[in-house]
Amino acid sequence: MTNTLVFAHIVPPHFIDKLAINADFLSTKDIAQLSQSFTLWLKDAFIEHDISDLLTARAVFVDAILNKLWSQHHLDEYQISLIAVGGYGRSELHPHSDVDILLLTQEHVDLALEEKISNFITQLWDIKLDIGHSVRSIKECLNQAIKEVTVATNLLEMRQVSGNKTLTQQLMPLLNEEVFWTSEKFFIAKCKEQDARHQQYRGAAYTLEPNLKANPGGLRDIQTIAWVAKRHFSADSFEELVEHNYLYPNEFFELLESQDYLWRMRFALHFVAGRNENRLLFDYQADVAKMMGFGDEGKAPVERMMKRFFRIIARVAELNTMLLQHFEQAIIKKPEQSNVSIINQDFELVDKLINTRNDRIFMRPVKMIEMFLIIAQKPGIKGIHSHTMRLMRNARRRLISGLIDYAECRRMFMAILRHPRGLGLALTLMHRHGIIGSYLPLWRNIVGQMQFDLFHAYSVDEHTYRVIKNLHQFSQKEHNHKFPLCSNITQKIRKPEVLYLAGFFHDIGKGRGGDHAKLGAVDALHFCLSHQMSKHDSNLVAWLVEYHLLMSVTAQRRDINDENVIRSFGEIVRDETHLNHLYCLTVADMRGTNESLWNNWKANLLEELYFNTLSAFRHGLEKPVETRSKIRENQQQALALLTEKKVDEKSIKALWREFSVDYFLRYSPKQIARQCQHIIKHGREKPLVLISPTPYRGGTEVFIFTKEKKDTFASIVSFLVTKKLSIHDAKIISTKTGYTVNTFIVLDSRNKPLRERFYTKEISQGLVDRLAQENSFELPELRVSKHMQKFKVPLRVNFIQGHTKNRTMIEIIALDRPGLLANIGQVFQKERISIHSAKITTFGEKADDVFTVSTMANEALNPQEQKALAKRLKEEID
Repeated sequence: MTNTLVFAHIVPPHFIDKLAINADFLSTKDIAQLSQSFTLWLKDAFIEHDISDLLTARAVFVDAILNKLWSQHHLDEYQISLIAVGGYGRSELHPHSDVDILLLTQEHVDLALEEKISNFITQLWDIKLDIGHSVRSIKECLNQAIKEVTVATNLLEMRQVSGNKTLTQQLMPLLNEEVFWTSEKFFIAKCKEQDARHQQYRGAAYTLEPNLKANPGGLRDIQTIAWVAKRHFSADSFEELVEHNYLYPNEFFELLESQDYLWRMRFALHFVAGRNENRLLFDYQADVAKMMGFGDEGKAPVERMMKRFFRIIARVAELNTMLLQHFEQAIIKKPEQSNVSIINQDFELVDKLINTRNDRIFMRPVKMIEMFLIIAQKPGIKGIHSHTMRLMRNARRRLISGLIDYAECRRMFMAILRHPRGLGLALTLMHRHGIIGSYLPLWRNIVGQMQFDLFHAYSVDEHTYRVIKNLHQFSQKEHNHKFPLCSNITQKIRKPEVLYLAGFFHDIGKGRGGDHAKLGAVDALHFCLSHQMSKHDSNLVAWLVEYHLLMSVTAQRRDINDENVIRSFGEIVRDETHLNHLYCLTVADMRGTNESLWNNWKANLLEELYFNTLSAFRHGLEKPVETRSKIRENQQQALALLTEKKVDEKSIKALWREFSVDYFLRYSPKQIARQCQHIIKHGREKPLVLISPTPYRGGTEVFIFTKEKKDTFASIVSFLVTKKLSIHDAKIISTKTGYTVNTFIVLDSRNKPLRERFYTKEISQGLVDRLAQENSFELPELRVSKHMQKFKVPLRVNFIQGHTKNRTMIEIIALDRPGLLANIGQVFQKERISIHSAKITTFGEKADDVFTVSTMANEALNPQEQKALAKRLKEEID
């Protein structure tokens, strides 16, 4: 058994005694109970023992179990070896980690041995060990390892547990032969493996639900350093790498500290999840923080834990990059093979990597910023040399104040911002190596800052970095096809640094309490003025930061076809310059929040708001559209379209007499013509349902004309939800003859417009059948997912000042759940409230819906009616 001294020192003796090979026979039940007791002991020991001791203790406890069962199955009588591989081979076993073993055999395995192996493995499963096993001969091991680098890596970490030592001794020297894996080939394979893993996480370490093992900067990145070095140096510990001058002592201690923190998190996570879980989901974060000693008072413990976690993985990622590059440059590549060219007296280019020519260069802090300006200026540079990375890491930690305090640094920072390539590789490397925080102390406040919701995918600093990269992408002509309008605007902006700085500061006030937009605006103004920007440009940056949410809120929660909404929005925005900058910042911000939630519906809403406001500016905001003339214009154009289709004019006029003026204001002439043509042709015997064959504003339009009855709205929305459709917009207009016109904009489960024809037919027929039912509709019981139950969204009902005298706007914020819209609709019906429109917005776990309503008498709700409605909504929804 391995490391029994540590085991005996920290673990109660009865665990050792019961598992001794010469002790009494133990049944499956006996061992399972003993394992359960040991796991409970591990949890209790977590607070007072070093994590490395606990991981070793579990590995040795498993060794004892395997040795005991190996003996009880009489496998010690055969020519077979039991070998630990992977994490188990390293004697690093977390509470629910897989136990990977290799059963090393001779070339031929007889039936008797096969049966004993099968019984042995079955009993390991029966005692609830998560066993990963393989049965191979020496030849099979080598053949498989040569084909797969993961198998080769496992064999590098092999450790004899029990059985025949001769077989193991025969295999070990073969692993060091050149025909197996050379250092160079192994290094290249592990780097490719790491790159592929990082790509799965979109290259982002700062996701809010990280994978502790596989995330960039996670435990796998530490292991990759160790594996590469182990293959070359045959080193079993990081300490040995210091002796080989591969690691500096300070880097060695930093790696150990980082590894210990990540180990403790993973150890606690296993206990909280109750299984082999590496994803630190929101569901687990509070309990993991409590177990790690951060406390349990609200969100603060999680925030403290995660901030430290994000700083740890940033350090690991940097060390990983530096050490792997150093390995390639110092060990694999010969110095004479390097291509060196001089940049200036301080810097040179070594194989496209910028390198210092003087080890004391960063004693002058300005040289750090100058290096990134050079990276922006010279397109041939691909990165930073590992030697320079080491010097920069040490210099960064010696800084007494921010680099922003040096006038020359401020000048160069602005030069980077203004350079066409400044926000390309230069910004990426400044973000990756902590230089943005070294330059701007305010940035350090948002590094690793959590955002506790399902809407945001990244920490605040990572999100901000992505917003800036999005803005920079708009300025690059090769990306014009992705966002044509943003690209067209950005490439015409005379001073794009104004837009970039708005991106830098838009969320910098988060985590400080108060309105982050107002706090950030103050910071932005001070920054701009201290960097010698004009007062006009400084004020524009500050305005963009303060109002960076205005456009997304207006587009998603207001009727952007309402002239009053456009006028109010335009009055805040003021002119085309502000509108152009705000539009680009809004698109970049929404895309940088969570790529999976960005869709054509949102893109179309923003674009339509942009053009509606632009048109209002060019016609003059002070000139309101005359309602009657707009109604006449829409009717005339719709009539012309219907006449072309040979629809009887008398039938058209008769139908139009049923509609209120709202209908002709809220629909375009094309929509009016299409809807009326189908209503006249369809008749009134059963509901009419039309599903648009082409997308409308990036979604699918569902039009319904039916006899009005109670629960119509609730019935429709609940049916759409059962079909896994998300509703983003709704218009509801009642006719004078007891019918209702309903239009919904929906997206499918992939956040796309509906495409399959048979699917739209199924929805159309299903809606007709549902609405044709005479009996009252009952809302089915729809469960909130377990994942969503972890979030608490206090219900809020707000009444918003609208622009129309006989309408009331009501905002309802609640936990998003199946049937919420139908539930709201039922409340409105019971309170005799007419719905005229709905803007449905979901921000992760939070639903934020805005309804325009009136009384049945077509009047706005008075204060008493508002109070009664709010009370009923809170009773029903909560």
